[in-house]
Amino acid sequence: MTEQTLTGKVAIVTGAGSPIGLGRAMTLALVRAGARVAMLDINPETLEQTAAEMRAIGGPDCVLPMVSDVSDPAACEAAVERTMGELGGLHVLVNNAGTVPRNLGYASSNAQPFWELNPEAWAKVVAINLSGNFYMARAVAPHLIAQGWGRIIGVTTSLDTMYRKGQAPYGPAKAGHEAFIALMAQDLEGTGVTANVLTPGGASNTNLLPANMPNRERLIDPAVMQAPVVWLASQASDGFSGQRIVGYYWDGALPLEQRLAKAAAPAAWPQLGRQAVVPAPTF
Repeated sequence: MTEQTLTGKVAIVTGAGSPIGLGRAMTLALVRAGARVAMLDINPETLEQTAAEMRAIGGPDCVLPMVSDVSDPAACEAAVERTMGELGGLHVLVNNAGTVPRNLGYASSNAQPFWELNPEAWAKVVAINLSGNFYMARAVAPHLIAQGWGRIIGVTTSLDTMYRKGQAPYGPAKAGHEAFIALMAQDLEGTGVTANVLTPGGASNTNLLPANMPNRERLIDPAVMQAPVVWLASQASDGFSGQRIVGYYWDGALPLEQRLAKAAAPAAWPQLGRQAVVPAPTF
């Protein structure tokens, strides 16, 4: 039985409704750990289906499904207010919602050259994959800061995907999200609220990929996100901020220090060093 390390905690997970998504996997882990979860998604049918599965595991009050569009700032604020009103608080935000042009009906492939992209597709993907994370974080931050404790967890992607040929606008939007988390962690320093990245580590078996994609069994299982998301959401991760964890490398058999050495690194790759040219002062 999973240890109830998150009893009393309330979380929001965006993009939680897909039956094979990272959001579903993380919601399941949070519920099993004792948290109650507001599940946000744009698709009411799959959202309710996944919520029913969660209730069968965690009881009738373990989740609050909400149809919500994270690209709408007002909808994000309303979702946060409803979560606190109906679940009695808020401690954790998992910014997971994401999409690709094909899933929005703009293209049959995820590998178009940038000059062939429909500008509307670019704008919508960036609105969900980047701006939506800002809208949600902005809506939760004042409450988390006021209570002196909270977690913001952002799902990005591998560096390879961020600039891989044919991956616009998905890759650049995810790169922006990771940079935002690194910035966020600095803004939140000393507040008791942390901001970190969690990523599977490579292509995972989710609805972002074509349904008829061959060899899906070789892709990373979304379950790799479960143990690290629970740790990041718990008090055990106090003081851990501005980092990225690769779920594929999270090894629960290792002591925590070794586990983090294997799976974690600074978010947004500051180890590359500061690149800005600062003019010498003149006297």
